[in-house]
Amino acid sequence: MQQLVRSAPAAAELRGSVLGYRGFHFGVRGPRRRLVVPDGVVKVMLGFGAPLDMVDAVEPRAVTTATSLVNGLRTTATIGLHRGLLHGVTVLLSPPAAYRLFAVPMAEWAHLTLDPGDLPGHGLGHLTEQLAECPDWPARFALLDHALAARLRTGPQCLPEVAWAWRELRRTDGRIRIDDLAAGTGWSRRHLERRFREQLGPTPKGAAQVLRLQAALRLKRSGMSWTRAATGAGFHDQAHFSHTFGTMIGCTPGRFHDGRASGTPDDPLDFLPEQVTSILLAR
Repeated sequence: MQQLVRSAPAAAELRGSVLGYRGFHFGVRGPRRRLVVPDGVVKVMLGFGAPLDMVDAVEPRAVTTATSLVNGLRTTATIGLHRGLLHGVTVLLSPPAAYRLFAVPMAEWAHLTLDPGDLPGHGLGHLTEQLAECPDWPARFALLDHALAARLRTGPQCLPEVAWAWRELRRTDGRIRIDDLAAGTGWSRRHLERRFREQLGPTPKGAAQVLRLQAALRLKRSGMSWTRAATGAGFHDQAHFSHTFGTMIGCTPGRFHDGRASGTPDDPLDFLPEQVTSILLAR
């Protein structure tokens, strides 16, 4: 059985903060490994199936094993391994909304993959139990609407300057100069970096790299060569792009593209079909 259900939040107050829900229920024979690319979205997976193992693709120092997982605004890829039934729902959040939801400094954990239970005061464990008991996906999505709206209503807001900086990075696909970004906030570059890390996780430069990477991957998917895609996304040249790709993804652009081309379209684990987010790795 394989099932993927996509939905947008019905509550108007969540739009722009909650980017979507992805309900999934499927199983596999034998282990499967997936490389997940940084994409500028915070993901909260609330699971009621078998646990997953998650490890950083660039610096595999420790493995996180859990049924539910949260990924912040990461700047490096992760590799996920699962061996059986996957069942649950993933909430896709804008980074400012994640700060409101978790109400903790994002710099302390955004570069990690965590069990939500490691983050204090969020109540997601109880919510996961409630979701598992719901009779169908519409009921689960309605429950998420209610729970997230209540939490976001009371959570801390990003400073207007940080929110503006994030919007500008998104608008320019990460191509705005960080000095110009700081000037637009009226802050020094150092102060912008400190506040941005506190409320969103990475530095502005790190976030810009994620957005430029995604821009290059979209251009490549449209049929461009890697060289044209790299320069079109704001990288100096192919060598600059290849180096950045390796430090963020842990493999070459060519290897990633080969794996992507051989993958299955609309895979249930590829939660953002409008972006290039993952490849299935060889066992």
